[in-house]
Amino acid sequence: MPKKILILFLTAAVLLLASCDGEKATEIESKTSIVCTVFPAYDFARSIIGDSGEFDLKLLLKPGSEVHSFEPTPQDIINIKNCDIFIYNGGESDEWAKNILESINTKDMKIIAMMDCVETVEEETVEGMQKEEEDEEPQYDEHVWTSPVNASKIAQAISESIIETAEENENDTRLYKQNTEEYLTKLSELDQSFRNIINNSKRKTIVFGDRFPFRYFAEEYGLDYYAAFPGCSAETEADAKTVAFLIDKVNSEQIPVVFYPELSNQKVALTICESTNAEPRQLNSCHNLTVDEFKSGADYLSLMKENLAAIEAALN
Repeated sequence: MPKKILILFLTAAVLLLASCDGEKATEIESKTSIVCTVFPAYDFARSIIGDSGEFDLKLLLKPGSEVHSFEPTPQDIINIKNCDIFIYNGGESDEWAKNILESINTKDMKIIAMMDCVETVEEETVEGMQKEEEDEEPQYDEHVWTSPVNASKIAQAISESIIETAEENENDTRLYKQNTEEYLTKLSELDQSFRNIINNSKRKTIVFGDRFPFRYFAEEYGLDYYAAFPGCSAETEADAKTVAFLIDKVNSEQIPVVFYPELSNQKVALTICESTNAEPRQLNSCHNLTVDEFKSGADYLSLMKENLAAIEAALN
């Protein structure tokens, strides 16, 4: 059974069963429900609502999970149906979410697609990258939040929806506006920190021995890159030609660092480093984080601040 039809069938079955239990539970009805598919959306919303007890905030992609293989559970579908604000990425990996939204009544729901908040760019195959099957439709890079400038635009859109839901309570809206201003200031400072490091670096090229989910980051700061696969690739094993090209590039340009993203098996990056003098380092795309990081309170800002030191080491 095709995945889209399976999702539609599952959605219909789940909603039919859920209707037997009545509408939202009383304890949920008393709060505004926000459901987010991925960690960046969850974290932006969390930063804006702060310590307010007026929201029930849920993250569907569990810490430590890979977004490309995510499939919603029956409870996820019920949570989406019952939420007041739904925040998802809006790209090809979120087709399951689009199918669910098409199957439910969204008249009273605020829906935010993060890719609609920014100017998107298409996936590209750069020199040396392992080629994938051509797709008739253009494929857009989904990792829009990797640029702090884009993160600000997305956070602002989320803030506006949150404030609209609380407009009857002046004290709450004042809190959310203040939290938003403070958060946007922190994102602006993060952006400036990256600009300071990159503008004063001796090279402008980074190498990724893995997927490259940093198109928006590279575009924002004028960086060139080489990588094994595009950011939304399903591949995990690079062919010998691709690995050899990246090894030659690292050696010829004396690249000191080879990056890999979070939750990677690091195999390609380590292979390149074994044949060069480069050091393997993680660069957080923030699409998700580990269970331990989540429990310890890591967030978009702290993960991106870790990237400052990694970028500085790679460019000098």
